[in-house]
Amino acid sequence: MRGLDDSTVALLRVGQSAQEQVRNAWEGFVNFAARDNVLEVALGLIIANAFTKLVTSFVSDVVLPIISLLPFLNRNMDQKFAVLSKGPHFVKGTGYNTLEQARNDGALVLAYGLFIQNVIGFFGISLTLYAVGHLYTWISSNKIIKPTVQCEYCKQFISVEATRCLHCSTWQDGREDPPKSNPAPRE
Repeated sequence: MRGLDDSTVALLRVGQSAQEQVRNAWEGFVNFAARDNVLEVALGLIIANAFTKLVTSFVSDVVLPIISLLPFLNRNMDQKFAVLSKGPHFVKGTGYNTLEQARNDGALVLAYGLFIQNVIGFFGISLTLYAVGHLYTWISSNKIIKPTVQCEYCKQFISVEATRCLHCSTWQDGREDPPKSNPAPRE
């Protein structure tokens, strides 16, 4: 360029190259993010997060308080714990009143009530999703829940309706099996 020294021209070329790279990266990102399946996954994750919060609230706010009414539990499930190692402020005879109090004191605790709460929450979410899948299959013609069997040759799971294994490509009706030879009777 006329009137510019070599270093200025080199900087302009680097700037144009960087601008081109940023533009290409942005166009690639927009192309990726605007695809249908990425938007579907994002929407699915948002709905799944809200659904998980709903089921977790149902389990912790409705189911577990009812379970906690059982006479042998006599406290909320999330407050059931066992002290494995006492902290410095452990009061002999009364122990700790809450899990938070024990943890703040530095005690080593086994919080089995929280574990049971999480297990019940997991089964609640799993069963609810299974029910939603069956409801969706009943309403529409698309199958979400597809029964599977194990291929007897490669032991991978395949559809019940498959005639050939997707993984090892063997026929599932046995047409490739060697014929069973009947031994000739001995005389």
